Amino acid sequence: MLRPNAVAVIGASAKRMTQGNVVIGNLKDWGYRGSILPVHPQASEIDGLSAVNSVAALPPDTDVAIVAIPAAQVNSILMELENSPVRSAIVFTNGFSQAEERSIRDMGRTSRLIVHGPNCMGLVNFTDAVPLYPSRPSKRLRPGKVALVAQSGSAAISVMNSTMIGLSKVVTMGSEFHVGAADYIRWLADDDATTTIGVVAESVKDPVALALAAEAVHAAGKSLIFLKVGRTAAGLAATQAHTGALVSSSDAYDDFFASTNIATVSDYDELIAALECSAVARKMVGGSDIGIIGISGGQTALACDIAEMNGIGVAAFTETTQRRILKALPGSTGHNPIDFGATVNVEDRNSPAAIAAVFDDENVGVVVALQDTQESLNPATLENYMGILNVYAEAGRKAKKPMVLVSPTSENVDPGVRKLLAEAQIPLIRGLTPGLRAVGSLRLGRPGPAGKWAEARGAGRDYFNADAPRIRAELANISGPLSPEMSFDILCRYGLPVVRSSVATDVDDAIAQAQSIGYPLVVKVASRDIQHRSDVGGVVLDVMDETSLRKAITSIRESVEKFTPNAVIDGYELQEQITDGVEAMAGFMQASPFGSLVIAGSGGTLVELLADRAAKLAPFDAETAWEMLQETKLAKVLGGYRNLIPKTDMSRLVDVVVKLAQLASDLEGAMIACDINPIVVRKGSGDVRIVDALCISAGQM
Repeated sequence: MLRPNAVAVIGASAKRMTQGNVVIGNLKDWGYRGSILPVHPQASEIDGLSAVNSVAALPPDTDVAIVAIPAAQVNSILMELENSPVRSAIVFTNGFSQAEERSIRDMGRTSRLIVHGPNCMGLVNFTDAVPLYPSRPSKRLRPGKVALVAQSGSAAISVMNSTMIGLSKVVTMGSEFHVGAADYIRWLADDDATTTIGVVAESVKDPVALALAAEAVHAAGKSLIFLKVGRTAAGLAATQAHTGALVSSSDAYDDFFASTNIATVSDYDELIAALECSAVARKMVGGSDIGIIGISGGQTALACDIAEMNGIGVAAFTETTQRRILKALPGSTGHNPIDFGATVNVEDRNSPAAIAAVFDDENVGVVVALQDTQESLNPATLENYMGILNVYAEAGRKAKKPMVLVSPTSENVDPGVRKLLAEAQIPLIRGLTPGLRAVGSLRLGRPGPAGKWAEARGAGRDYFNADAPRIRAELANISGPLSPEMSFDILCRYGLPVVRSSVATDVDDAIAQAQSIGYPLVVKVASRDIQHRSDVGGVVLDVMDETSLRKAITSIRESVEKFTPNAVIDGYELQEQITDGVEAMAGFMQASPFGSLVIAGSGGTLVELLADRAAKLAPFDAETAWEMLQETKLAKVLGGYRNLIPKTDMSRLVDVVVKLAQLASDLEGAMIACDINPIVVRKGSGDVRIVDALCISAGQM
């Protein structure tokens, strides 16, 4: 498809201009050396080329067919192509009915024909001059080392027409009925003409395939930068579980990209900056933080602020580096960032020595220089700036670490300066925020994490719990919330520590069962119609004896009848009351297509108001769970914050989060959500008990 010997074009016309005719025109204008074969049932010639009158008459070396015809005709043409020697098809068409779409998707599952699209703008192979593209690419585009994969054709146009870097391949995916972005990313990992890959995606079709493709890219020493559009903080799904209100689809995507070591950006400007940066700059070595240099204290200070907002570390210089800087720049602070202007006398400045000191610092992975280089600068001003720009260029030539120059505004930069710096492997990026985000992307791309993520979630892995198939079978017969007893039973089968509890049918049964549990008790309504029991007065604490137990049940019954008169009371749940503890919570939600998203943090009745949580895709290990909890205020409280409580062991809480992630992974698709709240963590010892659980079954899938 990308390097075809012969291209068939279905949908070109001898009488009018169509998308097929534009493809033919592009191929001819670009000097395509293969065969161009217009397919038309009546015409003998189209655009000066001999036409082929049917798909069946195409020669056996036809690699790809361009399909640019009305939606109603696409299915039959694809079936003809399936029975022909043609190996692949690019379908531009959109506007399919549900039945037509289903038919094309079904064909893709069994066909030997590789179908690209539909609803796409094809692809452009700049390396080999193959524009299988139904529009006219800009004349200023040139071959280079950057590939772009985009689901949206308009996104590809925006990036192509804005970047200053050369392109190797541009692929617009469209609806991805058959081949997807991951397939092309994996192919580009082995493409010698490509060193940097940018992706614009509205969704991720197959996260495991994407993770494996990312691992191949990273193993090849190439850069992968992702712009995921549509990441607003909308809930994952309407659900009765609190977890659904505390997480969004953005959480799942954020964790996926972080776990697979894929660099991300927020908009087109940041994507273009990151692609240009990665394509020109050296690879990272040594530290991962940045050193900032410039001739303006205000600009360097602002760069520090922007770096912090974007989670980019500003390196703390070693004492050796500080001494070298102070010697080279008398009057400076010696700290990061460096303002050359702080050394008032130009004769006293030894800028090359100061820059060398920053490069040599073990904490610095990238040196960022700030300098106005706008094309609109007065020639005299630009000439004045050339002194420091030549110093930067010379430093970049000698350096083993990457250096990036950022022009502080988004205005076009002087082409001569860009050329000077590019020859020294220094990218020149427009705008402080896009520039620093681009620098941040240089820190990612190490091989290993993406492959491990894919392995943990790939097909054929074992269940964490041998009882999982039986639990899945039990859940298949239930749709909606599980009873408290069944929820606790499933948690216990995964080794999760629940409080002693039982469900009584009435007051007399409750008094009898209370003897085996022991006072003090917590009493809760048991009802299949009530999920959040405290909201309707369905929970009473500090039940100390038989008298208060009778009062508690009466109070619960009256409150439930008042707030939810149609709810059926199945009984009353009796639980041991855990005292002297801190309330935590954990839970999970289905986060298609990634699996289940686990959250953990501060618990209790104010869980949604506090919204203190961290999120991670299941499954994960104890080290990851520990790091996850460290993101929460709960961890600070348990750590003995301001001596409010004794420093508390978190290892048992970590174990709860890990086992819940295993449960979520094993029961994916069968259990769609789970809240365990509160989890009481005893102060000091860290012993934990799950007090309440709401599990929601998907039923028959």
